[in-house]
Amino acid sequence: MADEQARTARRGPGRPREERVTRAVLDAVVELVTENGMSALTMDAVAGRAGVSKPAMYRRWATKQDLVIAAAESRIGPLDVPDMGDFRAELRAVLAARMEAYRQPGINRLLAGVIGAASESGAGRDAYRDYTARVMSETRHLLERGVARGDVRADVDVPAAATLVAASLAFRMVGEQQLPDEELVDSVVDLISRAVAALP
Repeated sequence: MADEQARTARRGPGRPREERVTRAVLDAVVELVTENGMSALTMDAVAGRAGVSKPAMYRRWATKQDLVIAAAESRIGPLDVPDMGDFRAELRAVLAARMEAYRQPGINRLLAGVIGAASESGAGRDAYRDYTARVMSETRHLLERGVARGDVRADVDVPAAATLVAASLAFRMVGEQQLPDEELVDSVVDLISRAVAALP
């Protein structure tokens, strides 16, 4: 017991430092991309901005690709929407959360960089695909839950519908160069809900 307590005491102070280092590095990635775009993003630049050593970074993220994905996921990560008993309300919750995330400073450049890097990453595309799957997982879950509940059509193409939901706000920001807003959220909620609604 004493040995275990000693090990715990030794580990205790390390976790807050680990979290501080992780937060500083991911914040540095977003700041650099915000200021100068993805072209300014090097491991040296991130280490300098974050005030950490490159070995400390490489222990957490083996490649720049891993680092970019981690930074994106720190700002645009998986969601967990409770069962509200209504698909439309749940979809609104997802889109409202995404809208708030996308309106953070620099997220437009970061997301554009993630999309661009994914198209050029060769064998590393699986990492981006996995990240996208995590980000979209709650929308797929809501659709499946709606089917089980009966307010979403049983024959709905869940992957296609989830893609439409995810693409709406992302393309407004990256492709159209406008921040998504409440009006867009309202429109997408209405369009998707009507498209997938189970017949009365």
